[in-house]
Amino acid sequence: MTENSSETKAVKKANPGPFYAWPMGLWFTIFFIAPIVIIICYSFMKRDVYGGVEAKFTLKAYQQMLDPAYGRIFIRTLFIAVLSSFLCIAVALPCGYAIARSKRQTLFLILVIIPFLTNSLIRIFAWMTILGDNGLLNSFLRMLHFAPRKFMFTKGAIVLVSVYMYLPYAILPIFTSVDRFDFSLLEAARDLGATKSQSMTKVLIPGIKSGILSALIFTFIPIFGQYTVPQMVGGKDSYMLGNIIVDQVQKARNWPLASAFSLVITIVSMASIMWMLSSSKKEAALKKSSTKEDLAANMNGPIIAKSLGGAK
Repeated sequence: MTENSSETKAVKKANPGPFYAWPMGLWFTIFFIAPIVIIICYSFMKRDVYGGVEAKFTLKAYQQMLDPAYGRIFIRTLFIAVLSSFLCIAVALPCGYAIARSKRQTLFLILVIIPFLTNSLIRIFAWMTILGDNGLLNSFLRMLHFAPRKFMFTKGAIVLVSVYMYLPYAILPIFTSVDRFDFSLLEAARDLGATKSQSMTKVLIPGIKSGILSALIFTFIPIFGQYTVPQMVGGKDSYMLGNIIVDQVQKARNWPLASAFSLVITIVSMASIMWMLSSSKKEAALKKSSTKEDLAANMNGPIIAKSLGGAK
């Protein structure tokens, strides 16, 4: 017993992992768990007359959320987030594939990351100069003797700028998955009679499924809760959940309602992450089972051959 206890103590001393995990756990608790707990508590409290909250339990904030106007804003936010995310994936797939197959990966990755070095407000202002009534697009239309069109303060402007803002979040995980993909599988599919498009859709896309899911989550979550893009390039009909939260905090001073909407965004984001993790686990389990079957087949092959030789 004494030897076992001394061995366990020696292992604990040799393994300082829990000690190194304390700073990360403390940071996670202070900056992630504590704010969520505060938001949950505030959403069930009463609004104070002068702003802030009163420590009285109430469901009034959630009753206010049942207003049909807020329901339309939620559906609009979900529609814009889903559409923008799928457009990001559609653009990121060929980009990630081209970068992974290129001999100048570093150069192209730098070009993808460069927008991150610029402040997001500056990038949005740049799009405002392009899409404005006297912007570059309308100036070009006037040069061609076409009537100017309204590009700014529309849902299309929000989708376009959102795709531009969050496209690198989709390109990088897809590039990583394509770069690790075994392209000999595409050649095998072509040898078996598959066309180029069939080999892409039935072999490449399932093979990089984890990267596509990661890209979908990395784009959907920030777009679903964004505030600056709809505020600057969207109109009255482009109000989103992020705008409601900011207005309820800064203008209406209704912190419980703002906390309730923030909790909705948090729940949707967490559900998306859980869905991605479950899909990744299923994919890993399928790969593990297929690997075991291949190993069993390779091991049983010589045994069957020997048995057939003995039978002869």
